[in-house]
Amino acid sequence: MSARPVGDPQSAAHHPVTVPRFLEAKKRGARLSVLTAYDFLWAALLDAAGVDAILVGDSLGMVVQGKATTLPVTLDEIIYHGEMVVRAVRRALVIVDMPFLSFQVGPSQAVENAGTIIKRTGAQAVKLEGGVHQAATIAALTAADIPVMAHVGLRPQSVLTLGGYRVQRNEERLLADARSAEQAGAFAIVLECIPRGIARTITAELSIPTIGIGAGPDCDGQVLVTQDMLGLTGNFRPKFVKPFADLSAQAIDAVRQYVAEVQGGSFPDDAHSHA
Repeated sequence: MSARPVGDPQSAAHHPVTVPRFLEAKKRGARLSVLTAYDFLWAALLDAAGVDAILVGDSLGMVVQGKATTLPVTLDEIIYHGEMVVRAVRRALVIVDMPFLSFQVGPSQAVENAGTIIKRTGAQAVKLEGGVHQAATIAALTAADIPVMAHVGLRPQSVLTLGGYRVQRNEERLLADARSAEQAGAFAIVLECIPRGIARTITAELSIPTIGIGAGPDCDGQVLVTQDMLGLTGNFRPKFVKPFADLSAQAIDAVRQYVAEVQGGSFPDDAHSHA
């Protein structure tokens, strides 16, 4: 069966991607496309292009703020960015990451913070890292009618425990995490930096969609950081990132031309001046 898109970007306003529709995509054999956004402009562009879901990731700590990890991102910061993204979107499902220490203390903390995210941003779901150890929290969130996307494999918020950003190869643990997340009520699960064979096994076993990032082509969908796939992050290029453009070079060339024309006096000219 050939993969089919979840929806037609030309009819965005009429067919928004909801949590149930995202979940049912797996049954229809539809491949799901997910990208990150952190502001109004990029969210509007991604939505217009027909992406199925937009993740307001705590990766903003590295991509937007220039920090070494995602750990310093705060609840207020993720809400600030999430609200901008939601305001721009007409079709895509918007999912907001729960930052480090916004859910790890326990289920009651997680429900309160996730509820705050949903209320203040208008997003349709939250994402949190963890499987077995966060099963009770996922269950508490879904019991409170807060849709949850889980995240197993390489978990950036656990980078200190994991000893860096490394491929995760413990199949028994990965399977246990994925099963626990599904049983607890997650509607989808991100598989990050795990071998293709393990991702294939997990995808075949679960009834919920798997969204891969560095997990091979056998997942039900894929997610990338938008700035990575557009070639905006310079020489930083993980193995799993395919650059679909080289916007960094184009931007630098455009700015250089602007600087040269301003310095040379050719901009602004009559065509760009008021009479």
